[in-house]
Amino acid sequence: MYQQLIDDRGKDFDNALAHLEEELKKLRTGRAHLSLIEDLSVDYYGNPTPLKQVANISIPESRQFLIQPWDKEALPSIEAALKDADRGFNPSNEGETLRITLPPMTEENRIDIVKVLNQKSEECRVSVRTVREEIWREIQDAQKNGDIAEDEKFAGKDALQKRVDEYNASIEELRKKKEEEVMTV
Repeated sequence: MYQQLIDDRGKDFDNALAHLEEELKKLRTGRAHLSLIEDLSVDYYGNPTPLKQVANISIPESRQFLIQPWDKEALPSIEAALKDADRGFNPSNEGETLRITLPPMTEENRIDIVKVLNQKSEECRVSVRTVREEIWREIQDAQKNGDIAEDEKFAGKDALQKRVDEYNASIEELRKKKEEEVMTV
C-alpha cells in the first residue's frame, strides 16, 4: 500500500529534478550554448515570443552567437530583448544579423554563478522535502484509517526516505557537474 503511494507521487520528484536541469542549462559556463538565449522573450508584433521562434540562432565560435531573424523588421525588438535580459549581453547589429560575443568570465563571475547554482539546488531539495512530507502525511493517514498496519507505516517511512536520498544524490551530482563546468577556465 505505502509503495503505491510513493510510486504515485514519484512524478513530483521527477518534475523537481527536471526543473533543476532546465534551470542549470540557463547558467552561463563561459561557452555559448543555445539555452542561454533561445527562450528570451521578444516583443514580436506586440506578442511576447521566444527568440527561437523568430530567428535562427547559431554558434559560429565557442563564445559567440549569431542571430539571424526571419523577419528583418524584428531585428530592433530582438536587440532590445537581448539588452534587457540582464545577462550582460551587448549585441552588435550587423544590418541583417546580430552578433553577441560573450566576454571572458572572471573569477568573481564564476563565484557568483556558483552561488546561484547552489541556490537552485537548494530550491530543488526543498521541493523534494515538501513532496516527502506530503507522502508521509498520506502514509500516516492510511495507518490511522486502518488501511495499513503500524509496521507498514514505518517500513513506508524507510522506503520513502530511501527514495528521497536517491533524488538528493542526483541533485548533488548535477550540482557538482555544473560547478565543475562553471569553474573550468
